[in-house]
Amino acid sequence: MAGAGGVALALAVSKAGALASLPCAMLNAEQVRNQVQAFREASNGPLNLNFFCHTPAAVDPDSQANWLQQLGQFYTELGVSEPTSVAAPGRAPFGEEMCEVVEALRPEVVSFHFGLPSAELLDRVKHSGALVLSSATTVAEAAWLEAKGCDAIIAQGYEAGGHRGMFLQEDIATQPGTMALVPQVVDAVTVPVIAAGGIADGRGITAAFALGAAGVQMGTVYLLTQESLVTDLHRAALLHATDDQTALTNLFSGRPARGLMNRVMQDIGPMSEHAPAFPSAGVALAPLKAAAEQLGKADFSSLWAGQAAALAREQSAQRLTEELAEQALRRCSGLAAAD
Repeated sequence: MAGAGGVALALAVSKAGALASLPCAMLNAEQVRNQVQAFREASNGPLNLNFFCHTPAAVDPDSQANWLQQLGQFYTELGVSEPTSVAAPGRAPFGEEMCEVVEALRPEVVSFHFGLPSAELLDRVKHSGALVLSSATTVAEAAWLEAKGCDAIIAQGYEAGGHRGMFLQEDIATQPGTMALVPQVVDAVTVPVIAAGGIADGRGITAAFALGAAGVQMGTVYLLTQESLVTDLHRAALLHATDDQTALTNLFSGRPARGLMNRVMQDIGPMSEHAPAFPSAGVALAPLKAAAEQLGKADFSSLWAGQAAALAREQSAQRLTEELAEQALRRCSGLAAAD
């Protein structure tokens, strides 16, 4: 939930008994240290630090120029100058500096997206005492993660919001949904499996447990909470979300990610072969996003959300977490009694 979650959200869910998480993919080392310190000062609950571990693609000026050409009509319409720099935005993969931060801060959990870092870095993370999690979007990815030493695997179904954690293949058309993925991953690995994607209430949590999951990971349902960092435009879009309003798109970063449909996704199409490699696609969209948002429009903004966005709630994250747990416990107790 990079950009949507921070210390306040982590503290709120921690107070309710859930695993607090801090998204670190868009933070530098000092920012991570400061956020962890702020969390530790207010909570003694366990903490997860989440990192991207993609292989950065070299900036390709020709690809960027082609992408700018595809977006040219929008620049003309908004009267915006095209960016002169093609530097990639701040989404650095987990590396030596962040590994040193983990070793110093010793979070209880470290989770990764897009696979795992090098074996040497992973060994150091595990030696720090942290449990290691990573996202799998297929059974093959889950088996790969277990073989590399993951302590638990997040089975990310097709319904999930934000970036797909896929790393062994790129075909989004073959990605399974949560209901199909979770039981197959459970059968394929020996470590605990955490279900993610389309889970937004006690019904979804209970279903995940019935499929063999040991836990659930939920993101979209928290986007409307008081502690969420999403913009007012993002909140407004979420308030009117329906089940058929999200799509996987590579326009905003260069990698497939699920978000609410907006103008640029509709006009160009959610997936474009012209979008530069992750994470540099967003460079050309940034001026358009800023100009449109000044006009009160989210036409070029990434509105990350999963397919269950309509189930997001406007309340405190602590109370939401408590209610989700209460709902799930009631339903699980009812199923146990029926058995």
